[in-house]
Amino acid sequence: MPPPLPAEPKRPAVRLTNVTKTFGQHTAVNQLSLEVPAGCTYGFIGPNGSGKTTTIRTILHIFHPDSGEVEVLGERSTRAANDRIGYLPEERGLYKKMTVRRVLAYYAALKGMKRADAAGEIRKWLSKMGLTEWADKKVEALSKGMAQKIQFIAAVVARPELLILDEPFSGLDPVNLEVIRSAILELRAAGTTVIFSTHDMAMAETMCDFIFMIYRGNKVLDGTLASIQQSFGEDTIRVSTSGGAELLRSLPSVELVRDLGQLQELRHPDPQALLRELTSRTTVRHFEVCKPSLHDIFIRIAKPDLQEIETSKTQTAA
Repeated sequence: MPPPLPAEPKRPAVRLTNVTKTFGQHTAVNQLSLEVPAGCTYGFIGPNGSGKTTTIRTILHIFHPDSGEVEVLGERSTRAANDRIGYLPEERGLYKKMTVRRVLAYYAALKGMKRADAAGEIRKWLSKMGLTEWADKKVEALSKGMAQKIQFIAAVVARPELLILDEPFSGLDPVNLEVIRSAILELRAAGTTVIFSTHDMAMAETMCDFIFMIYRGNKVLDGTLASIQQSFGEDTIRVSTSGGAELLRSLPSVELVRDLGQLQELRHPDPQALLRELTSRTTVRHFEVCKPSLHDIFIRIAKPDLQEIETSKTQTAA
């Protein structure tokens, strides 16, 4: 009996190959290549204006690249896979005069979903989000948090294979944020590929299988959190002293002091020298050399942009 044939490698949910997109003289995305494995959560991070939303809109074929190839769910032709994609844009918008049930049925119909199937999904999601009693209320009667949950349901009601969320947690209170976070992880566990952009580094760390960072149109990070941290080494120090953050900032060679409350996080080229200096000046309660957090890595890469923003604010105020 012949041995079984090896399983074919799983096709990525999204593949971009040398994609470039310009707007006039501005290059929003430059020679970008990436692969999003099927069934994963894939986080997009980067400063404002770095190219995250342009990349997302290119995947959705809202924008067409100047050069390069875009493959989504095995399809390369424009919009061929759109009925299999759910999308939550950063700019929220619902038909305010329609009832919640009707607006969700409308979005399901746009994706080709049968009315009976849509009705069942709408009931399920309204119940999951705690909004069953609002089904026949007009959208304009909803609070901001409720409307954001309805917008999320609109993106997932047609059971997409690929779900793309642009800043899904923006403006949510902690309770509603947890509801959306749990729903995303549930969808991922059921096999949906989820791409989302976020400014919340802690959320990206805990939720994402892979993290991609774009900076000034160029890919600067792409991989698992562990592989990204490994590439930056163990040069982050977390300390707790009676001198606090003010003392740390006064020491030579100390960089990027972040006051975390009970602990301070910083960088120093020689941890042992720093420890000796601290013990000669103050009481050291905690001293730990560790891998940098995603927040720290983000700041290191994006610091020039952040400095430009602060300089611009200062000049404007003057």
